[in-house]
Amino acid sequence: MVKTGKPLIMTSMPEDQKLNKDRDEKIGYRVKNVMVVPLQTSTRIIGVISADNKKEGIFDQTDLENLSTIAATVALSIENARVSEELKKANEELQSLNAAKDKMISHLSHELKTPVAVLLSSIKILSRKLTDLPEATWQPTLERMQRNLKRLIGIEDEIYDIVEKKHFAHKPVYSLIFDQCKDTIEALIAEETGETGVVQKVRQRLDDIFSTRDHEEKQVHLDRFVDQRIAAIRPLFRHRDVDLSADLSPVSLIRIPLDPLQKMVDGLIRNAVENTPDGGSIQVLVHEKGKGVVFVVQDHGIGLTPEAQKRIFEGFFTTQETLHYASKQPFDFNAGGKGADLLRMKIFSERYHFTISMTSKRCSRLPKDTDICPGSKEACSKLPGPPCDGHTRVVVLFALPEN
Repeated sequence: MVKTGKPLIMTSMPEDQKLNKDRDEKIGYRVKNVMVVPLQTSTRIIGVISADNKKEGIFDQTDLENLSTIAATVALSIENARVSEELKKANEELQSLNAAKDKMISHLSHELKTPVAVLLSSIKILSRKLTDLPEATWQPTLERMQRNLKRLIGIEDEIYDIVEKKHFAHKPVYSLIFDQCKDTIEALIAEETGETGVVQKVRQRLDDIFSTRDHEEKQVHLDRFVDQRIAAIRPLFRHRDVDLSADLSPVSLIRIPLDPLQKMVDGLIRNAVENTPDGGSIQVLVHEKGKGVVFVVQDHGIGLTPEAQKRIFEGFFTTQETLHYASKQPFDFNAGGKGADLLRMKIFSERYHFTISMTSKRCSRLPKDTDICPGSKEACSKLPGPPCDGHTRVVVLFALPEN
């Protein structure tokens, strides 16, 4: 039956067969008649189920149908148990691999930060030694090096926020050692460089490299906080012809650490500026809605394709084609990102209990990711085709505290 899958009824059993005698001896009674059906899943037969010695009469088709129904239920239960056990083992292995991945990324993140910081310091020293040469011969090269090193630091910072799960104790140890050796270090630095104010810079650099973020929750008036961040950010895109307006209504206090809040506000505004061609506009809104406070950033830029919208929060996903990607200054149009900003914000939302969502419409002139925007509304209007109608709206909702 295991080979054929066909159920079987035997109304009598030969008494003279050794197999039957051995079986009867082991189970403690004589089998007179038997009915057997397969335990069959959708893909294979995993066993059989049998009934023997019907009390009255012999097994018939009705009995066979009843046992087949029972067998189907039993087979499903056994298969579910097997699949559940396999899923449990797979989940345990996945958790182990995920923990190893986080540990590796965290380690690489810290390993990246120290040499990059050293390179930035070395560039500063080099720039002082080149002052005797014409600035035009070396300044662009050093600025390009600094810009790309800062991009690496930005990547490290985003990775840290994504994989951060616990605080480490190595910073106080380094700080203690440094404090104990302060006088000696200061004397050595002054002897070698003649600069007596370097010790504080060294301590600050150690803090930058080895300290963990302070994520203590604070009470924040979101309207005032966003207004302050806009004032701080606006000079950074003064070279762009982008109109940013703000409608910030007074709202109740929310509770959230300041560091992730600033990264989220700055990141959403920067993304809006970088995806809006010159001549475009951006609106930033803060208002209360029900039992929450809403923060909205809406741009009238090129927008996202439906496929990009599905994957935009996955992390390290960029909306530009690789061949079109270029390393530009922050806030430049199509400056391009590392693809981790929105993933970091999504993780912040899970960690600090707010929601973030995005809706977008791709500009009708640029239906594909490979299509290139000319970079300004004016240039776009001179080209044939439909109107420039792209936009993206990101909504962040903070639940108000109970008290």
